Amino acid sequence: MRLHVVHETRYAYAPPVETAQHMAHLRPLERPAQQRLLGHALHITPEPVQRSESVDVYGNVRTFFALGSTHGELVVRAESLVETAAPPTFVPDTAPGTPWEAVRERFRYRKGVRDDPASEFVFPSPHVPLHDDFGAYARPSFAPGRPLFEAAMDLTLRMHRDFAYDADSTEVGTPAVQALAQRRGVCQDFAHILIGCCRAMGLPARYVSGYLLTQPPPGQPRLVGADASHAWAELYVPPAAGAPARAPGGWAGFDPTNGRQPGEDYVLLAVGRDFADVSPIRGVLHGGARHVLHVGVTVRPEDEENAG
Repeated sequence: MRLHVVHETRYAYAPPVETAQHMAHLRPLERPAQQRLLGHALHITPEPVQRSESVDVYGNVRTFFALGSTHGELVVRAESLVETAAPPTFVPDTAPGTPWEAVRERFRYRKGVRDDPASEFVFPSPHVPLHDDFGAYARPSFAPGRPLFEAAMDLTLRMHRDFAYDADSTEVGTPAVQALAQRRGVCQDFAHILIGCCRAMGLPARYVSGYLLTQPPPGQPRLVGADASHAWAELYVPPAAGAPARAPGGWAGFDPTNGRQPGEDYVLLAVGRDFADVSPIRGVLHGGARHVLHVGVTVRPEDEENAG
């Protein structure tokens, strides 16, 4: 499936900003057999005096830009064309049917044993602290001997049943433990909770930012800018026992907001420990004590655009 994504962010400042430096994660990922980036452009107004791209430790392409003149508005418009496919099933070298405890044991510290790189995602992070409440909620899904995939999907479906999507119930800085307690939140909260639950069980889990193709009501046109960015979690599946030493593990996605695994209608933007690693835009400003933010996202199939 070919999807055209437009993500526009507008900041209106009062008083105006004198100088600013920003970091953006707005370039979709390349992932073999799952997602290809066919085109990407990032338009910034006013024109930055400095701009550069780099790859972070998680493989995300990030854009740094600096604004050196006074401005009352900042507009950042990212346009991307991606070709997506359903995530591949795990090959025999990976172990989705392995009991979850066996996977947990792989990430316990052992003197003289080299750590798996995914071990980083077992530890707490700024938005996902270790907390007993995550473990208490997760345990009913992780019965002794239960296969890893089965346990993770059960947790995902339980969250989908137990939690209400409520855009007014949390903010970006709302602690995940609070969203867990109130059983309400948005996709960012649910991704953080799922990650916290997996880490509480000793399993590596990471945050994924991206987009989801939403369908307009029957007979209604797709509204420009009416979509929003999305977030879900990925759980690490290590190589199967007896697999070659060079065999990599894999990351499997779980979306508690929609009670499913991601498919070809999902666009991967960036991955990290939690939202703090992949915020679409963050920055340091001189001036602009108050601001109004507007974000508009449109995800359309390419053939729909051509037909229109």
